[in-house]
Amino acid sequence: GPRFVNMFYRFARFIMIKRIKKISVGTHIPFAAAVMWEPADMYIATARHRVAYNKLLQILQRKDFVVQEYREKAQ
Repeated sequence: GPRFVNMFYRFARFIMIKRIKKISVGTHIPFAAAVMWEPADMYIATARHRVAYNKLLQILQRKDFVVQEYREKAQ
């Protein structure tokens, strides 16, 4: 349901941030700092979050659809 997708999104973001920080140590890449940056305008932050959340939901729904199609064809 929506709560699982929200939790999965937050977990994936947490893992991504940790991985980027680990990879970018000593490379002078400002991307790791940019990921943790919080904008002053929370409306924009909410809109970006909504877009990323919807994209993840679409990907998960597409994967579920493909799995169901394979199951139907396998029978």
